[in-house]
Amino acid sequence: MEMILQPRAAACFVSGHAFRDGDRVASLLSRTDKGEVTRYDALESQAGLLRPEGFVACRWVQVFREHPRAGDPGRALKLSAENLFLTLADPATEATPETARLVRFLALLLERKRVLRPRGRTPDGQRDLYEHSRTKELFEVPAIELGPEFFVAVREQLGVLVGEPGAPQPRAGGPAPAAS
Repeated sequence: MEMILQPRAAACFVSGHAFRDGDRVASLLSRTDKGEVTRYDALESQAGLLRPEGFVACRWVQVFREHPRAGDPGRALKLSAENLFLTLADPATEATPETARLVRFLALLLERKRVLRPRGRTPDGQRDLYEHSRTKELFEVPAIELGPEFFVAVREQLGVLVGEPGAPQPRAGGPAPAAS
């Protein structure tokens, strides 16, 4: 799964103020009526003022950290399944039910691609442990039951992000179409 998205913004979408180290940044992904996936980043205190175009697929909050501008700038423009997983599974990112579902699904996808390796469960049995093969970092992923409801919800979220050929598009601000 590859999506071309903007990297995290350097400034608040609402106010235009540049983010500084330690700022809490609320991010969301939405799909416009034209089928484009758009990322919005705003200071958490101003996130309520965001009026995204289209249907919102997921939201998360994380602490802004200044990163050196090294490496290939073209690579930063791609938000792959791995990058989305690393962003949403970061312990600094506050989990929501919608992001927990995506993290679980992405972990399964990346395990199959051998990007993540299963390492058991937490002692309380509430989370699965995965090791990122490149960085050796451990991630805790919610141990969500993989029933039909889970896959229907993930399908709707992914349908919003990557689109489904021939499927009706959600209206801005409206609910996602029911899965058949």
